Amino acid sequence: MSKRVSIEVPGLGHDNPIPAASRKGPILISSTIAGKDMATGKVVDGIEAQCAHMFANMLAILKAGGATAEDIVKFTVWLKDRSNRPYVNQHWMELFPDPHSRPARHTFAAPDLAEPMLVQCEIMAVID
Repeated sequence: MSKRVSIEVPGLGHDNPIPAASRKGPILISSTIAGKDMATGKVVDGIEAQCAHMFANMLAILKAGGATAEDIVKFTVWLKDRSNRPYVNQHWMELFPDPHSRPARHTFAAPDLAEPMLVQCEIMAVID
């Protein structure tokens, strides 16, 4: 049986002692992924920029874990304001243009996200 491996990406650390993701065998599950600038480790301003960085950070985590967006089976999103869903959908449609091959997705309202965070996500992937 394979051992669990912590996946780390420079600039995407958390305040708590948790990795960016964890992989065991073909399964990779992320911790929360925010719209941080990897160069500074800081959350960027504005929902558009946060969504762009969040998706880029998600791809960096997948790559570090030996996966791609094609391996994602579940995508969970938390939005401070659910009216910002179109910004998530824009990147979602770019990353997953085929409506017959998209991960499951669940979006939650999260008005208590720590400032200045407006959006965050987590993913589950099964790596072939």
